[in-house]
Amino acid sequence: MISSIHSTAMLTRHPDSHGASAYEIEARVSWMTAEKISLNYHLRGDTRRIRIPMLCPSRRADGLWRHTCFEAFFAVKPTADYYEFNFSPSGEWAAYYFRDYRAGAPFPNEDVAPSIIARSADDYLDVDAVVPVNRLKELRQSFRLCLGLSAVIEEDAGGFSYWALKHPPGSPDFHHPDGLTLEIEAPQWKSSTT
Repeated sequence: MISSIHSTAMLTRHPDSHGASAYEIEARVSWMTAEKISLNYHLRGDTRRIRIPMLCPSRRADGLWRHTCFEAFFAVKPTADYYEFNFSPSGEWAAYYFRDYRAGAPFPNEDVAPSIIARSADDYLDVDAVVPVNRLKELRQSFRLCLGLSAVIEEDAGGFSYWALKHPPGSPDFHHPDGLTLEIEAPQWKSSTT
């Protein structure tokens, strides 16, 4: 039988953030299979005052971080390589590959397209994303992944708040290696005959 391994963590707001409509963001990471990781971001707040991108067909798009967007960074220590995924509540996504700190480009393979589902009410926004990590060469060779989870929340009034597992000193910087604080091990997958 296949069983998932779960990790849950709270994101913290960067002190330079402007906007108070988001009260807290909880992130949950789960192995679904040996090939896929599920991420769930649960924002509690006054979503009537948050700019949530309108739903559209799933597609790759750049600049998603300029609006409300959730992000995941995947790495295998001690290498400097890492991947960045952006998940918009609209269903749009982006994927990037970096050989070193901020030295990268869009990941060209459409096979890495995550599936994204967003749900919201007046007091919450949930964004679920499933990432096919088996398509990411550097990650599929390891059973221990290091993750950085983050979010950019755009206020109707025009400000932004920046959320992450850990913020390095200075301006918000989700790419900083110190933000890769969540380590998850791939489970030993066993098939069931029952």
